[in-house]
Amino acid sequence: MNRELKRVSIFSLLMFVALFVSTTVIQYFAAGDLAADPRNARTLYASFSVERGPILVDGTPVAFSQPSDDDYKFLRVYPNGPLYAGITGYIPVNGEATGLESSLNEYLSGQDSSQFFDKINRLISGQDPMGASVDIAIDPVAQQAAWDALGDYQGSVVVTEPATGRILAMVTKPTFDPNSMVVHDGAAVEATYEGLLADPSEPLINRAIGGDMNPPGSVFKLVVTAAALESGRYTPESTFPNPGTLTLPGTDSVVINSGGGTCGGGATVTLADALRLSCNIPFAELGMELGDDAIREQAEKFGFNHEFEIPTTTEASVYPRGLDEPQTALSAFGQYTVRATPLQMAVVSATIANGGIVMNPNLVDQITAPDFTPLQEFEGSEFGRAISEDTAKTMTQMMVNGVESGAASNARIDGVSVAGKTGTAENGEDDPYTLWFTGFAPADNPQYAITVLVEDGGGLGQEGYGNLIAAPIAKQVLEAVLNK
Repeated sequence: MNRELKRVSIFSLLMFVALFVSTTVIQYFAAGDLAADPRNARTLYASFSVERGPILVDGTPVAFSQPSDDDYKFLRVYPNGPLYAGITGYIPVNGEATGLESSLNEYLSGQDSSQFFDKINRLISGQDPMGASVDIAIDPVAQQAAWDALGDYQGSVVVTEPATGRILAMVTKPTFDPNSMVVHDGAAVEATYEGLLADPSEPLINRAIGGDMNPPGSVFKLVVTAAALESGRYTPESTFPNPGTLTLPGTDSVVINSGGGTCGGGATVTLADALRLSCNIPFAELGMELGDDAIREQAEKFGFNHEFEIPTTTEASVYPRGLDEPQTALSAFGQYTVRATPLQMAVVSATIANGGIVMNPNLVDQITAPDFTPLQEFEGSEFGRAISEDTAKTMTQMMVNGVESGAASNARIDGVSVAGKTGTAENGEDDPYTLWFTGFAPADNPQYAITVLVEDGGGLGQEGYGNLIAAPIAKQVLEAVLNK
């Protein structure tokens, strides 16, 4: 072989090897990342050429595809669209998909690797291609009850199953109709999207799992109580000084209790009574004694500073680092820069109800191929242990006391023991409060954990408070699911 031919042969071989390696990398190692890249519209467009799988609630579709007489072949339909918009999301002809339509797009569009042989079988048999169906954990009774109870308030309701982490209801308001986002007219979709984006009420944000998160206020006292009890240095009968005001060290900032005055009568107050009556001053004192590291470590055991995959990615609730003593005092009753989603606070209550074990929250029960073969089943999985079983029992009783004779009294249900905690969080000197309730029922055999968030003071500015508005919403939802 002459020298020139040898060079050409070697060059051709190297080019072939380079092509083989690059193809292998793209096909096998980078395929998942490329498919998930929002700039990759291939799978989005491909999903309109097949009958996209339905999203089911108790066997009933809340999202399905029907034949269309245009180039897209199928039109996505969302019955009761606003009710489930925060869960299903939508898949537009232009732009990015959201919600489960995005996170489970590979399954729904039939493109997941686990559906390869089903695609081949359908091709051989002459059947039209079809995506997998997704059964979600939502309880239609709980979802409708949460929607109805929240009414015209701006906020969210989340209901979970403590023992498994299954999300039984997830409502966010204001919301939108996803059917308006899936018409086969790109210009119309863009106009609708821009209108929703410009809406000051932010209907595109799922307040249950993200957005501009709110300070948790007094519902965060559950986390601080857990940190205190877990430290071994405190019991429910531990006492704290009980002044009517508290000036934070080295500052002019003054902490007061809700309504002013001391926390009940007496020169001291117990931890149990401070939680039952939801007093800020003793928790500020406790926070400074514990320190920010201990509070943050406990918060992170509950899931703060962590993004859950449900399988939609949630935003991480925040307990900050590097707080000084006054900042720690404020954080101990859910203020300063502490931020939380309703889902995160539902996880906190569910953990207490579940004996101290944190279950990963999850929206999906099962993904099934068109031939009814299960492709993936989602079983309850543990995030970790946040508190001991004894601490969980102690906190359950403390929360029951809060409903029976404390600051969460409007959550009482005749014949049912309810464990709960309210919160009324400040957002600025003249801004409306954020109102909260979190808890579970029945307290002696927990079936449902619930968190209610009401923004904008429930329309009452700084006159609204958690027990006035959020607690009755929780009561209405719990009554509906316990009586179904």
